[in-house]
Amino acid sequence: MTFTTSLKEEIAKHEINSIEARYELMAFLNSVAKFNKDEISLTLENASIARRIYKEIKEIYGVSPNIVIRVQKRFKVKQIYILNVKEKVDFIKKDISVGIKIEVDDLVSDEEKIAFIEGAFLAVGNVSNPSTSGYHLEFIFTKERLAKQVLNLLNYFNLKAKLIKRGYKNIVYIKASEAISDLIKMFKATSSLFYFEDIRIYRDHKNMVNRLNNCEIANQEKTFRTGQVQLENINYLKMHDLFDLLEKNTRIVAGARVKYPEVSMQELADIITLENNYKIGKSGVNHHFIKINNLVKRHKERSEENGS
Repeated sequence: MTFTTSLKEEIAKHEINSIEARYELMAFLNSVAKFNKDEISLTLENASIARRIYKEIKEIYGVSPNIVIRVQKRFKVKQIYILNVKEKVDFIKKDISVGIKIEVDDLVSDEEKIAFIEGAFLAVGNVSNPSTSGYHLEFIFTKERLAKQVLNLLNYFNLKAKLIKRGYKNIVYIKASEAISDLIKMFKATSSLFYFEDIRIYRDHKNMVNRLNNCEIANQEKTFRTGQVQLENINYLKMHDLFDLLEKNTRIVAGARVKYPEVSMQELADIITLENNYKIGKSGVNHHFIKINNLVKRHKERSEENGS
């Protein structure tokens, strides 16, 4: 079972009041139902959703849809549930506002807004499994009007939803993991929420460890490059008989770098303090290397002037 299926089945099983059920049904029917003059028809693949929609139509409108169960053998065997409503068709179409744009403010309470989003998700929603891919939740509508309605409702709750058009499809999607988690929480799908959060926490921890490891590798590379430059300057001074011009403490620092070419500046400071009875910190070590670098730089400049 996919994460989308398990989430939808959990949503389909929790109870809502009659007002919320009406708005859920409104979004669901507007998203996937076929409206003919004398009939409203639905083709569904999920038994839990089919039962919920059947129950809502019956309880809200006092109409029992005809239901046909067919077995589809294409690719894999699965049952298809076909619901047909042939009574009160005009009344139902008018009541669920078929063809009419519903604004955010038309839905009075937050519960009504959530119920509308929930109905749209049950009809055309999909969410990727957080354990196997990136975070992505989407609604795929054929009607641009309905896509914009759901987009506005999602962003009323600050869920960072966006809309993109691909051919005849109008896709409303959410990429932010926090927003997807908040929406699942709004659906009151506790089991799905716990599963999603467990995966999210694990992935966030893994990403943090990777970032720390990458940072450590970068620091090690920086330390190595810094040590190499310092060694090159020290060797330059020795080759040109300039090393003895350095003051005593600077020579101590330089000698420690030759002895320990790969340690960091802080580690070098600690080693010098222990081995030479010369208390020095990282900034002090850096100051001595600046002196060494300046001496090398001045000598190279004079050599170039004399050469020209």
